[in-house]
This record gives sequence, structure tokens and C-alpha cells, in this order.
Amino acid sequence: MNLKLLHPDWEYVFFTDEDIKRFINAEFPEYRVAFDAFEKPIQRVDFFRYLAIFRLGGFYFDLDVLLSRPLTDLLGYESVFPFEELTINRFLRKRYNMDWELGNYAFGAASGSRFLAAVIENCIRGQTDPIWLKAMMRGVTSWNRADFYVLNTTGTGLVSRTFAERPELAAEVRVLFPKDVCDRANWHLFGDYGVHTMSSSWVTTGHSFRRRIANRLDALSRARLLPESLRRGPVRNIAHSPS
Repeated sequence: MNLKLLHPDWEYVFFTDEDIKRFINAEFPEYRVAFDAFEKPIQRVDFFRYLAIFRLGGFYFDLDVLLSRPLTDLLGYESVFPFEELTINRFLRKRYNMDWELGNYAFGAASGSRFLAAVIENCIRGQTDPIWLKAMMRGVTSWNRADFYVLNTTGTGLVSRTFAERPELAAEVRVLFPKDVCDRANWHLFGDYGVHTMSSSWVTTGHSFRRRIANRLDALSRARLLPESLRRGPVRNIAHSPS
């Protein structure tokens, strides 16, 4: 990871699985039961990354993120998240007129960030309130339900829903939008600072036939929804989001 080369004076912290458990016990004992209750390891990792940045402040990066230039000019923002991709989530599109999602493979925030506090709160709610979660799962087929369950309980869907439902906090978030959100070449980028190579994707592999079907269904959904996004134009900002 070239983060250290671009920021030689920054402090770096790497957490092993045991480090994560110790951190939860020391800093967030009130969340220990909730942390252990998440079914999948990726959910626990997602939850931990929000807790770590909420407490320590700074930037979180997956190991497969490559940066091309320093992040110094982002330090003045309360929080920074990347544009991820156009969403196929029906709830975000219909309820909040939000046709895109935030990424969580890399983000930054000040210690005590109100937006991260809301994300953490929603991770707990997604675990304990099935009715609240059901809205985000509507329209998800059985072929890819396991993956979208993760996304909507601790991942990009959860972060994006928090952004949509809390506009007063969304105003504090600096979103790294590309010039054209409809161009797939601009997806999975950390603005013009770097790229998420997605080389260590958490997505469950499952049976190869089942995975091919799930991928095909996702592709068909994106193709069907693309004209709607194209009509909105290439630019998105907070004013285009929740209303």
C-alpha cells in the first residue's frame, strides 16, 4: 500500500483480529454483544471500521486501495466518503430519489463524527429491527440475498441509507463525486485520489452457477435503471439526494 509513501509523517495503525477484539473490549464494551452477534466476519469488520474512526479519527482504507496523490486537502472536512456506483436498490431510488451509493472501502472522519455515530446506530438497528431492514431488502432475489443482506446491514447500503435519512448530517459529508456518475469507469474510485482495486472482495463465491445467475440479474437491473440515471445527467451532489 502506497499510503505511507505519500504521507510519511502520518501515524498508522493496523488491526489484527485479536487487536479488533481488544479494541472493542477497551473502547466500546457496550457494543461487545452486538459485535459478536453479527453472523458474518465481514459484518464485524464493517462495524469495527466505523467504531475505530469514530474513536480515533483519521482515514480508514482497505488494503486493496491504491492512492495516486496525498490526501492533505481533505483534512479540513468533518467526514469524507467516496461515490461508489449507481444503485439498484429500490428503496433508495423510490423513497429518497437517490440513484447512487457511498463506498465504505475508504473513508475519513473526525473523532466523534455525528455521521459515523448515526452509521453505528443504524448497524445496531439493522441487526435488531427486521421491519426497518425489510425496506432495503425489498426486490432482492434469493440468488443474491446473502450478499445484499451484508450490504444493507453494515456495508454500502447501510451507509447510503444513513446518508439519505439524515440530511442534516449528510450536509457534513464531503462526497468524492466523479464528473460523470453514469460512466462505469468512474466507479470504485476514491475521487481522483486513488482507486479501489477490489482484489480482496468479501462477496461470497458460492456455487459458480448460482454466482453467474446473481451477477446476471444484477446486470439486468442496472441496464434497466441506467436510462433513468442518464436522464438525471452526469452530476450528483447533496442537493440531488434526499429530499
